[in-house]
Amino acid sequence: MKNLHILIPLFLPTLFLFSFSLSLVLSFSPSHTHLQNHCLDDQRSALLQLHHDLYYAPNFTFSSKAELWDLNTDCCFWKGITCDAIGHVIGIDLSYRNLSGSFYSIFNLHHLQLLNLAGNNFNTTLFQYEFDKLPNLTHLNLSNSCFHGQIPMEISQLTRLVSLDLSNQDSCYLRYPLPSVFKQPLKLENPDFKTFIQNLKPLTELYLDSVYISTQSTKWCEATSTVLRNLHVLSLSNCGLTGPFCSSLLRLPFLSNLFLAGNPISYLPPNFLKIKSPLVSLSLVSCNLSRYFPTEILLLPKMKSIDISENYALGGQLPEFPLNNALQILTISSTNFSGKLPESIGNLKFLTNLDLNGCNFFGQIPSSIANLTNLVKLDISYNNFNGFIPAFHRSGVPNLAYLYLQGNHLSGSIHSSLFALPSLQALDLSENQLFGEIDESLNASSSLIETLYLGYNSFSSMKLDMFFQLKNLRRLDLSNMSLSIESNITSLTFPQLEELDLSSCNFTEFPEFIKTQDKLASLDLSNNQIHGFVPNWLWKTTLSWLDISFNAIDFPKEIPFGDANSSFPMLSSLEYLDLSNNKISGAVPNWVWKKSLWHLDLSNNSLSSLDQFSLIQSQTSSQGFLARSICNLSQLERFNASFNKLSGPIPSCLGNISTLSYLDLKNNNFSGSIPDFAKATQLILLQLNDNILEGKLPRSLANCTMLKVLNLGNNTLYDTFPLWLGKLPWLVVLILRVNRFYGPIKNVKKNFQDLDVLDIAFNNFSGQLPVQ
Repeated sequence: MKNLHILIPLFLPTLFLFSFSLSLVLSFSPSHTHLQNHCLDDQRSALLQLHHDLYYAPNFTFSSKAELWDLNTDCCFWKGITCDAIGHVIGIDLSYRNLSGSFYSIFNLHHLQLLNLAGNNFNTTLFQYEFDKLPNLTHLNLSNSCFHGQIPMEISQLTRLVSLDLSNQDSCYLRYPLPSVFKQPLKLENPDFKTFIQNLKPLTELYLDSVYISTQSTKWCEATSTVLRNLHVLSLSNCGLTGPFCSSLLRLPFLSNLFLAGNPISYLPPNFLKIKSPLVSLSLVSCNLSRYFPTEILLLPKMKSIDISENYALGGQLPEFPLNNALQILTISSTNFSGKLPESIGNLKFLTNLDLNGCNFFGQIPSSIANLTNLVKLDISYNNFNGFIPAFHRSGVPNLAYLYLQGNHLSGSIHSSLFALPSLQALDLSENQLFGEIDESLNASSSLIETLYLGYNSFSSMKLDMFFQLKNLRRLDLSNMSLSIESNITSLTFPQLEELDLSSCNFTEFPEFIKTQDKLASLDLSNNQIHGFVPNWLWKTTLSWLDISFNAIDFPKEIPFGDANSSFPMLSSLEYLDLSNNKISGAVPNWVWKKSLWHLDLSNNSLSSLDQFSLIQSQTSSQGFLARSICNLSQLERFNASFNKLSGPIPSCLGNISTLSYLDLKNNNFSGSIPDFAKATQLILLQLNDNILEGKLPRSLANCTMLKVLNLGNNTLYDTFPLWLGKLPWLVVLILRVNRFYGPIKNVKKNFQDLDVLDIAFNNFSGQLPVQ
């Protein structure tokens, strides 16, 4: 349910590049156009052709003609166009305009020095463009514009390039579904990386993130440190590079920003500490680093940003920090760092972002951390900290916006000053051992707070009306608490929430204040003691996530209740629905079957039919009564209807849902044969045990190459031993017990080498099992 960690602070490292990049492009600013003569005719003609060839296409489909400029004005004054004093176009910046089409005419502008087409949707290769016709180009940015294929050698002939950015071409393929032919990002194979950069010696900035670079071991590193001696910024994240990177890279005299995230570097060079480059920012996120990180790097005099997160086997401890350390961002989350936090962490007066989430730190949180006046985000969640929460005051941390302390062993009460922090927007104290009253704390609450998670603590019982003051509150978690609700709650006082978690709060009925929550997208009322019928007002048109499992609820049995055309016409946003472990009987209401669902759990109820209308219709459909309902769930990934009283055949359409990965129908009364799984080839778990299924196993199961668990026990299946399932590379559990399988068993050990569980008891097999 939680979508907690606000992402804004994660982009802060780019601020260190801003002042440097700005100085490179300042000469192309429109503020210099007052020195220009009028646009030359040939320059205007090329731009007019460009205007004709581009169109607005936010989804890779033609949308509308791109009206970029007022064609009745001088082209040197058009937005994104910069001219020199003579009237030659020297700069084009059409970044982030959602443009598509072609830009051939740009290559007739031979005086061009800056070209920025980043953030568009060109969706083509670069081979068709003649970059060698732009010999004066110093700045080229084609990032995030959906180019794919080999990077052409012509770009490497631009010998005046100072800044080159071809990064993140794969990002647009995450935004929009495309045919597989278009899903190859840029790559450097022929020419290879060394050949490509050999003429680019003036480069000061090189961004090739998510470009596949074909190279062996450290050759990319050696080539870089030999050829690109003027580099200030090197960004090669997610390029498939292997390591370690060579120590000579850290001797580049101007290198200040080094980003190598997402490459399997594995370990650092032995002389990593002998850094001679003036490093300001270092990113080694998810590089499979292990052993011990030399934390002296944190003490480098100019170092401002370090991110070594998601290196799970990388150990280390924080050093003692001297006064006026330059660090602004320190991210070591999801590593094996341990030890106590030094009190000297309070010397990091410039620190804006400290992320130690998911490490092994212990001890008390140093009180000095509450005096970091520039701190914006503090995340020390999921460690082993104990003791009290430091006294955070508005004068000590006036800029603190995001505070995450969940998943520790913190105790004591909450100081009222915590809720009075002037910039606080998100606070997560869940999963600790906090206790005491919370009413007085909220009396000083901040009007800015949007996210408040207090669940799984030991607070005294509280009243929901204490949250009325938090007018900007959007996400609230009070799970596993003893709550009381005042009867006078009105829509005029309680804030409009988007996420609400009231699980395990001992409610016996649905809280009526939810009736006035018109923006609710996520609601968790699971593990309460709610009984009776579900009220119609619970079904918000905005709901995408609903969990009301582990209660004692049911649905009204009147046919109009579940009619998608009457009571519930607007549940089109529902994606996650958990109704498990209740007392729902009879048929599943028709409104449940929403096309938007990817997760549906109906298990552990008393359901007798999956289709509400099967009780009044002729039972002659070969598809079962599910065909007009669940068969439309084209995005379904997880479906669990186990432990019910369902009967009849399993609808064959389940085998045609290509997104399906978990299917659990065990402990029902399904009969007939197992359907073919012609398209449901992404299955990871399939449990059909404890039914009355018969016939042979569908050979299409061999197409389910992701399958890990297959449980068909306690049926009446009649077939030979499925040796052909040995082709499934991930299969670890195979249960065929209590069926009518027959015939010899052979080559089990050879064909099922990775099986952890094989249960074939109570069948009619012959032969001998291999000795383990």
